[in-house]
Amino acid sequence: MSSSTSSGIYHRNIENENNINQSQLSKSETSPTGAGAPTTEDDDMEPLPSQPSGAHMIVEESTIQTFMQYFDRLLIGLNPRWRNWIIRGIFSWVMILGFAKLVSMGPLVVSIVVLLIQIKCFQEIINIGYVVYKSHNLPWFRTLSWYFLFTSNYWLYGESLINHFGFMMHKHNFLQPLVTYHRMIGFLLYTSGFVGFVLSLKKTYYLKQFTLFGYTHITLMILVTSSHQMIQNICEGMIWFIFPVSLIICNDIMAYMFGFFYGRTPLTKLSPKKTWEGFIGGGVSTLIFGFIVAGILSHYQFLVCPLEYDDERMSLATSCIPIPLFQKTIYTMPKPFSFFKRTLELYPFQLHSLILSLFASSIGPFGGFFASGFKRAFRIKDFAATIPGHGGFMDRFDCQIIMALFTNVYISTFARVASPNKLLQQVLALTPENREEFLRLLRNHFKE
Repeated sequence: MSSSTSSGIYHRNIENENNINQSQLSKSETSPTGAGAPTTEDDDMEPLPSQPSGAHMIVEESTIQTFMQYFDRLLIGLNPRWRNWIIRGIFSWVMILGFAKLVSMGPLVVSIVVLLIQIKCFQEIINIGYVVYKSHNLPWFRTLSWYFLFTSNYWLYGESLINHFGFMMHKHNFLQPLVTYHRMIGFLLYTSGFVGFVLSLKKTYYLKQFTLFGYTHITLMILVTSSHQMIQNICEGMIWFIFPVSLIICNDIMAYMFGFFYGRTPLTKLSPKKTWEGFIGGGVSTLIFGFIVAGILSHYQFLVCPLEYDDERMSLATSCIPIPLFQKTIYTMPKPFSFFKRTLELYPFQLHSLILSLFASSIGPFGGFFASGFKRAFRIKDFAATIPGHGGFMDRFDCQIIMALFTNVYISTFARVASPNKLLQQVLALTPENREEFLRLLRNHFKE
């Protein structure tokens, strides 16, 4: 038998095995008595092409398995619904306390952790595509995916570093080429990956390889862009990171609580456990929470000051003159309310917080619905099993993605002011001749 015939039979056997696995999975999902009946059943869903059993898509770590088995034994007498509620609650508090500790460690540590979470989320999503890679022996898929992640981060995070700390890099000759040729280096890195992908194309699998190429780039567009915007928000002041993240956490917890105790009316088929009662209760709670917390956070200078380097102290600046958004202002109450109190002293940011809270509670959950649709398409319950009771990192940060993007747009539209430090960086980047011309124009401007 020739090698080409053997190869053809081999690939047909793989396809047959995948179809059998897919058929078995569908039966287990529709069977009401099946031991592993998942929550993602949907009789109208189309079959998955080249998709092995969804049960094997997430490899749970042994430590987490042991943890869950311990909790199951401890809470064995409780109803499974209450058991999940308790486990979810415990690890929600663990994450909240971890978040508070993280914030106390400063903006640079927070930025590094955001980058690490982005990498973990990317791994969870790419692992789903990796199942197809393994089934069909597609070359270089995972290697190229991680390479493109590195390239994207180099490009975007390099831009941020140059924007905020470029003047420091100009002082050191060995870093200056990285500043001057940053975009060209980034472009050449991406082009190398592009060429590598083209060279890896394998006959009979072109469609699957191009599908996975698009899959990787959409993942990069969503994750890398949002994490980069989140770090940009941190550079504008820690409050622009803490506040939006807290809004999503509050909305998620309160929607879950209201839905758990009062939920009756289903909200969307994409996520059958979500209810209108939870959606509305979470929204109202988020508006109240946001208004109160905005006033508390606006009081602290180290939270509202943008991330800037103090050249004299050789460290990050921790104090500044707050922009008007974070300075208390006296507002005259409208007529219906002036009967009780004529004026009210507030931080303007508290009024802006209502818009941010409204977005977090009304549009933010659609990030979760999007992720739910994605998981249902691949017939999986969670992206991973990293956090007991919650799933993977991507399951927890799906709503944060769209919130980070909105916050960045909101800052640039309503809150950003010109920074003297950034202007100084641009002036220092000029050639001596252009610097002299700039100073001449500046003197002429103020003479007028």
